[in-house]
Amino acid sequence: QIQLHESGGGLVQTGGSLRLSCAASGGTFSFSAMSWFRQGPGKEREFVGAFRWSTVSSRTTFYADSVKGRFTISENGAKNTVSLQMNSLKPEDTAVYYCAARTAYRGTLYSTENYDYWGQGTQVTVSS
Repeated sequence: QIQLHESGGGLVQTGGSLRLSCAASGGTFSFSAMSWFRQGPGKEREFVGAFRWSTVSSRTTFYADSVKGRFTISENGAKNTVSLQMNSLKPEDTAVYYCAARTAYRGTLYSTENYDYWGQGTQVTVSS
């Protein structure tokens, strides 16, 4: 059974940085994309960023406007392992961050409905 494992959450002050990682285990898989979503208190889960493998050598990243220029998604060595580097963190970034993965190449990356696998979530708290 495929599972996603997140790590790296924690408490940081405004302007600080954190790095989240997500690794898949439990089977043979080939994801088309791995993404990060977050859910703040009383809010719906929202898209943060995605790392998409289009071909053997093609990779593309996508970001929500709210994190563009501050967050970076990268392949963390092996395929199907990604990291989210978060810089210049703000209190409004406080949320549970979820890693998600999908195998299909169709459908928007921005919707939670288009993902097959989810991690358990890791808390990120930014103090003011």
